[in-house]
Amino acid sequence: MKRFGTLSFGHYGPLGGGRSLSAADSMLQAIDLAQGMDELGVNGVYVRVHHFARQQSSPMPLLAAIAARTERIEMGTGVIDMRYENPLYLAEEAAAVDLLSGGRLALGVSRGSPETVVRGYEVFGYTGSEDPRGADIAREHFDLFLRAIEGEGLAERDPTSPFGGGTGPQRVEPHSPGLRSRVWWGAGNRDSAEWAGRKGVNLMSSTLVTEADGRPFDILQAEQIDIFRSAWREAGHPGEPRVSVSRSIFPLVTAEDHLYFGGRQEGDGIGIIDGLRTTFGKTYAAEPDVLVEQLKEDAAIASADTLMLTIPSQLGVDFNLRVVETFAKHVAPALGWEPTR
Repeated sequence: MKRFGTLSFGHYGPLGGGRSLSAADSMLQAIDLAQGMDELGVNGVYVRVHHFARQQSSPMPLLAAIAARTERIEMGTGVIDMRYENPLYLAEEAAAVDLLSGGRLALGVSRGSPETVVRGYEVFGYTGSEDPRGADIAREHFDLFLRAIEGEGLAERDPTSPFGGGTGPQRVEPHSPGLRSRVWWGAGNRDSAEWAGRKGVNLMSSTLVTEADGRPFDILQAEQIDIFRSAWREAGHPGEPRVSVSRSIFPLVTAEDHLYFGGRQEGDGIGIIDGLRTTFGKTYAAEPDVLVEQLKEDAAIASADTLMLTIPSQLGVDFNLRVVETFAKHVAPALGWEPTR
């Protein structure tokens, strides 16, 4: 494990006991947490993107604000639902944030996860899908997005324009040359992992896989990673791709830790997502020395280079920063991690 960071769902709304977290609170706390993690030398901070839900839905302003308050930490998404996106506008926004941050944007995109609404992307104006889950729209948008951030000319210049004539195709602006190498595809099964490898983008794998054959979650996920890397090599892409996995991991150190997460250690789960049998990864919650031994046995963590800790953002900056700091000091080094300085 070369890198680790956090993946936040950015929940806001009622918290119980008469308490509530506003959308503004959620975003401002995300910025404060990222700043604290940057000072600790943690590698990345990533946000989930969900529409029609009390979570992050428009990540670029938030990531730009994080960029302004930090110096080293990578910031990104896990994942942007491409069914909802104008791919050229997303390319412009992503390039702008990448340039403002000094090349620290890591953009995770995919077809997206199950929604709180029915075919919400059609309300955004993206219709005509022949797939009940809109996967065809997502991949069409993704292909055009890649062409845009690669700098391909997509519109013909107007030779009579008063703002600079000429002929030939014009790319979207701004353009960030290094962004293409920091795009991830969120894959949930072997087919999508193989597709990502052929496309030459990095692989982002979550705390679930849409497969269930009786084998443990980490073994299924590690198999997807192997398939991805094989497809990458067979396609002739240069270098080595990055691979991230997400886990719910809580070092139990204080009484508060035990109150919230003691007894949460549990095995893999099986459920149905979008009509597919799905294996859900277990929650790791134990004392740091126990966690080290457990995580060393996780085949997918051993195979990936980046680990994303899913954090309970509703519990606030102080709690989450302490969880991250405990992991950074007492768990991550035993897995091969060194802080960025």
